[in-house]
Amino acid sequence: MTDISDLAATNNVVELFLRRGDARSAEPFLWAKRDGNWQPLTWAEVAAQVCTLAQALVALGLKPGDRVLLVSENRPEWLIADFAIMAAGCITVPAYVTNTERDHLHVLDNSGTAAVIVANDKLAKPLLQAVVRGGSVRHVIGIEPLRLAQASNFEYHEWARLVAGDAAAARTAVEARIAGIARKDTACIIYTSGTGGSPRGVLQHHGALLCNVDGAARILAEDFGIGEEEVFLSFLPLSHAYEHTGGQMLPIGVGAQIYYSEGLEKLASNIEEVRPTIMVVVPRLFEVLRTRIIKQIEKQGKLPNYLMDRALAIGALKAEGKRRLRDKPIDLVIDKALRPKIRAKFGGRLKAMVSGGAPLNPEIGVFFDAMGLTMLQGYGQTEAGPVIACNRPKAGLKMDTVGPPMHGVELRIAEDGEILVRGELVMHGYWQNPDETAKALQDGWLHTGDIGHIDAAGRLMITDRKKDMIINDKGDNVSPQKIEGMLTLQSEIAQAMVYGDRRPHVVALVVPDAEWALEWARANGEKFDLKALQGLPAFRSAVRGAIDRVNQDLSVIEKVRQFAFADEAFTIENEEMTPSLKIRRHKLKERYGDRLDRLYKA
Repeated sequence: MTDISDLAATNNVVELFLRRGDARSAEPFLWAKRDGNWQPLTWAEVAAQVCTLAQALVALGLKPGDRVLLVSENRPEWLIADFAIMAAGCITVPAYVTNTERDHLHVLDNSGTAAVIVANDKLAKPLLQAVVRGGSVRHVIGIEPLRLAQASNFEYHEWARLVAGDAAAARTAVEARIAGIARKDTACIIYTSGTGGSPRGVLQHHGALLCNVDGAARILAEDFGIGEEEVFLSFLPLSHAYEHTGGQMLPIGVGAQIYYSEGLEKLASNIEEVRPTIMVVVPRLFEVLRTRIIKQIEKQGKLPNYLMDRALAIGALKAEGKRRLRDKPIDLVIDKALRPKIRAKFGGRLKAMVSGGAPLNPEIGVFFDAMGLTMLQGYGQTEAGPVIACNRPKAGLKMDTVGPPMHGVELRIAEDGEILVRGELVMHGYWQNPDETAKALQDGWLHTGDIGHIDAAGRLMITDRKKDMIINDKGDNVSPQKIEGMLTLQSEIAQAMVYGDRRPHVVALVVPDAEWALEWARANGEKFDLKALQGLPAFRSAVRGAIDRVNQDLSVIEKVRQFAFADEAFTIENEEMTPSLKIRRHKLKERYGDRLDRLYKA
């Protein structure tokens, strides 16, 4: 079992990685699918490539503090590049693979990037257009060989040549260099995904990452136990702070193996193959998985459906802290007949699924707990490493909270309800943005912009985003995320945004669920054309019925009075969702504001 007691005293994340690599040397570390088979790289092999690439970057003329942009899907080379950049004394600037040329240009210009590492031609196309328009990039490194136009304003280098150096000599040079890197030094600049405007570069220092890993590792060790073979499945974007820390730094901290998913479409099969022990997930994925599980059970006949209904009823009581002796016999039957099948879909050895990146509807947490899967909800921000608090069994799981603050984190609730955070995990500021830094960091406290309170057991409860809070024309506060979460639990509704700031009531923008709409069309003898269906009164009435069900559980000021259909789903591609699958309210308001405003005149 990995000894995690050294985390608090480690100087930087490269030192941590090399130490773990030395302890596990010949053991498998990073796994990727090649030619249909999972193939590993050992800790020693990865360490050798990190060190040789680091020395190659130095040989190219990169200096301590230079920024290096990294654009790649999740794969072993992502981790190797990240640690090599830091081992060279430089600063990693992760970028989303979904970035447009404009997005890349903003990050390149703002960060003053000196070099870029890119995975392949597809990802290089918008990036290199931005590189040519910008003026700071001197070197481009292709993980896979790139087809480049002859005229360029940078030097091109192939990954294979750069990692082919003398590993022993490179290791010696890296060790000498990182001896001078302290916890306070910047490790990476992570650009927030921009739910409300242009992304800002968050300065994450080594101590922030190590503090986060220490806190998360303690939860694993104390509540679940760290085994000899911990396995993480990485599929959220590594350019997002949540996956960067939770899906990369934490596995290193606990000496775990990392498997890289083949993508969302193959995630379910990857889970069954890899059999992870820990999964880092966003709420939207849990909503999709819940819907799939329910539909699968519905097709299996009366008994499985009865057992699911009873499991959910028992789970709901459990969430309220209630137990009934008369439920014990049926719970034993559920434990034998239903839960093992559900757990098998997740590999059979999953200790916990950790949800973060956006609020989790408590009903989702209750569902998975009832199905025999432990779900923890975390809370955090890129500006705080990113994890601030997390549910944990020892603190008493309560799914409408995000648990107690992690080790090393101080929390305070301001007079207006805003959550304030202090500790080593807090960023040192936004890159070249003193005005926004001054707003976010005041007297040593990070002002999160989130509203919440701490319950009697010391668990944090999030109410809403301060800037997203709807204030109606009577001055009442309405939480849009709460209502949206309830709407999207209905089988008829895939996505929703509620609207109503300085208005007399709340209205909603709705995307119907495509599978439900297909079934509705078949049942009603209609051709399946989602846009045409939305014009049918009966279809609209069915969606209205779903909203009315939600309204039954909402207060008067929260009830959704009117709704409009969106023209298409909210996606990353149309810039209406962030890469971490949160809706971009400002984009939706720009596109649909007039349509929503007309609802108040109806």
